[in-house]
Amino acid sequence: MVDDRPENLRALEGVLEPLGYPLITADSGDEALRRLLEHDFALILLDVRMPDLDGLETARLIKGRVRTQDIPIVFLTAARDDVGDILRGYGIGAVDYVLKPFDAELLRSKVAVFAELERNRRALKRSEALLDAVFEAAPIGRTVLDGERAIVR
Repeated sequence: MVDDRPENLRALEGVLEPLGYPLITADSGDEALRRLLEHDFALILLDVRMPDLDGLETARLIKGRVRTQDIPIVFLTAARDDVGDILRGYGIGAVDYVLKPFDAELLRSKVAVFAELERNRRALKRSEALLDAVFEAAPIGRTVLDGERAIVR
């Protein structure tokens, strides 16, 4: 969770703590980038309007790194933000927006969905790695077909 206002971070923590996920906060875009070097994340909640490195530029830097490019970003924005900024956020790679002041139940629901998607993505990567290992160890002559019966490997 990234927001330059401590009261917003406290509010986010209060709403999301009941979900039981580990919560890591940052009060600037620079601090968020440092935290991304230290931890793996299922989701980033990122305030759009911050001094110095704003949310849009922070997101651009996150999406520009191979290690972090697949982390979903949900922007937190005031209703007064213009549509142009919102569209720029989607263009950078945002998956959603939440308007401030946010509805607690809506935010919890969104976070739970994205956490589940991340668990599924990680499980799929583990399965793919296992399948690759099986095929590497398998005797020559095995063929994999897709749903249209075209050869995949």
